[in-house]
Amino acid sequence: MEEVVHAHGHEHVAATHESTFEVTTDDWLTPAGDCIVGIEADRAPTDFDDDFVAACRDPGATITLTLETADVSQQVRARGHPDLTFESDRSAVVRTSTYVDDRTVAVGADAAAADLDRDLVDALADGAALTVTLSVE
Repeated sequence: MEEVVHAHGHEHVAATHESTFEVTTDDWLTPAGDCIVGIEADRAPTDFDDDFVAACRDPGATITLTLETADVSQQVRARGHPDLTFESDRSAVVRTSTYVDDRTVAVGADAAAADLDRDLVDALADGAALTVTLSVE
């Protein structure tokens, strides 16, 4: 089962946060948003299919996130959590920790913004189109 989010980068994408990365529906980004890798997302967690959400609530679920631009692709593996709500209508956050709030879509990730491929980050800082595919098993 999968969900796909389309967004794009912004000149302020720095991807230096050490425990999260985020894609937001906001159409702006300040330099303080060091975890945000994509803006103007066409979907938020509240838009995801109920069956996908239920599958992500299984603590044994593996969630694979594929971040792609035209030239660079990277996969991040994370886990599900029973407290995931997918209620945010604004942002999707992936965390290396087990902290959960309404924006969290996966926990225990093997990478945060600071760990992303710098070629990917550079492309996003240049405003590249970003596709984020979330797959749950």
